[in-house]
Amino acid sequence: MRSNFFRLIVAFGLLPNLLFAQLVDTPTKYAKTIKSEDLRKHLEIIASDEYEGRETGEKGQKMAAEYIYKNFEELGLKGPTNAENPFYQPFGLFKKYWDEVTLSSNKGALSYLEDFFVYGNFSLELQELPLVFIGYGIDEPSYSDYKNLDIKGKVVVVLMGEPKEKESDNYLLSGTSKPSRVSGTNYKIQKAGERGARAILFVYDTEEMFENRLNVFRPYLSKPSISMQSESNKEGSLGVFFTSKKSIATLIGSSKKFKKYVDKLVNEGENTFLKKSFSVNVKATKKIEEVTTENVLGYMEGTDLKDELLVITSHYDHIGKSGDEINNGADDDGSGTVTVLEVAQAFTKARKDSIFPRRSILFMTVTGEEKGLLGSAYYSDNPVFPLENTITNLNIDMVGRVDEKHSTNPNYIYVIGSNMLSSELHNMHEEVAKKYTPEIELDYQYNAKDDPNRFYYRSDHYNFAKHGIPVIFYFNGTHEDYHKPTDTVEKINFEKMENIGRLIFHTAWELANREKKPAVDKSPND
Repeated sequence: MRSNFFRLIVAFGLLPNLLFAQLVDTPTKYAKTIKSEDLRKHLEIIASDEYEGRETGEKGQKMAAEYIYKNFEELGLKGPTNAENPFYQPFGLFKKYWDEVTLSSNKGALSYLEDFFVYGNFSLELQELPLVFIGYGIDEPSYSDYKNLDIKGKVVVVLMGEPKEKESDNYLLSGTSKPSRVSGTNYKIQKAGERGARAILFVYDTEEMFENRLNVFRPYLSKPSISMQSESNKEGSLGVFFTSKKSIATLIGSSKKFKKYVDKLVNEGENTFLKKSFSVNVKATKKIEEVTTENVLGYMEGTDLKDELLVITSHYDHIGKSGDEINNGADDDGSGTVTVLEVAQAFTKARKDSIFPRRSILFMTVTGEEKGLLGSAYYSDNPVFPLENTITNLNIDMVGRVDEKHSTNPNYIYVIGSNMLSSELHNMHEEVAKKYTPEIELDYQYNAKDDPNRFYYRSDHYNFAKHGIPVIFYFNGTHEDYHKPTDTVEKINFEKMENIGRLIFHTAWELANREKKPAVDKSPND
């Protein structure tokens, strides 16, 4: 083995590199070039107000892309794409937003994102449609709200949840304290759609419940959605709206009347609403615009194993503004992005000392993660380098904060996915951490496919893992500032970031230089 390797390095003219490497503690020397002050310098730019929250396709995202590629270029990395800017992998997306949404009757009008909100992909513009109250919208052999009822071409009002037994708190259909499948909105939408309804108005039990859900959805519905799909909202499909009892009362002109209808149905099973005649006007249309965005790639070619590739990723986009407030995304994922920059510079400093990685390395900051892992999905579907040559993806998403669980020990990191596909990768990573960064606790709390938080599926490593490529996802957990304007630079723990950056560098160094790539011994479908 030694003899073969010696002949190989001579053939590549690398003997001086080997001799130099023997004179220094090679990886540790370059890991120490990852410093908290440099991480801070980058992050104060990436997460500044000037970058406006780095919304995909918008000005701030473009500014961040330029900052990253210029850093890659200054480090001496290569742009590996055929684009006009070889550091960019550009692609198109479709920005969709609700253009006009109204709901009214001859009794009154509701305000969008105040009195009601919408859900789904549809287009409606209808005048004076009959309004029908159908209780819970359930249609089962043992209980049906649809008996002798024609809802074709009408707007139906449906209560959330399902009926309970009169003498207990058990649900009528399940017979237990747990609701059945018919409580879900998808079930009710399906039933109403099958019977030809044009729109469905879901009504929350209390104003508080409605307000809570509205506050969750308002930030998302106030901004465009972005996807790779170009379909417009579907003409003729069922319109889905969510509102409150107070708002339904506005449409029919009396709060007492609607309460009476609900009480009569819930307590006596009689739908007296059907004896009345009400109508509503509905309009919900969307606009679609094409936008471009770009992944940013910096490439370092390896030596004798250069056809094999290690990919190190983060996402540099964030969620932009909430009204006039800027979501700076210092932790999510400014922290990961600047860590990629620092790991890249550590490798380039080694290269300046004529110490090259055996395998090639792709440093890639992706866009559109907040819109559904779009940038990494685009790369995995359109790889610049063959996926079959990609040995591992190290993904860095939120590594600058300390969660409540670790408040007394900031030197930790949640490790996710390391053993999902390769036991060898997992074992190697533990050995590297123990040798070089023993102060860091490797926490595997979220390292499970059935973890209720589903973190394994929620960042860019997953678009590599689903293709059978081993991954490690580095993550510090969520916190009270997650996806809020308060995720700012002054709350970042840069000393912790420095330690995590050095762990990632040591891991990358080992992967780039070891004899064999990590063996895959598990299926992505397991």
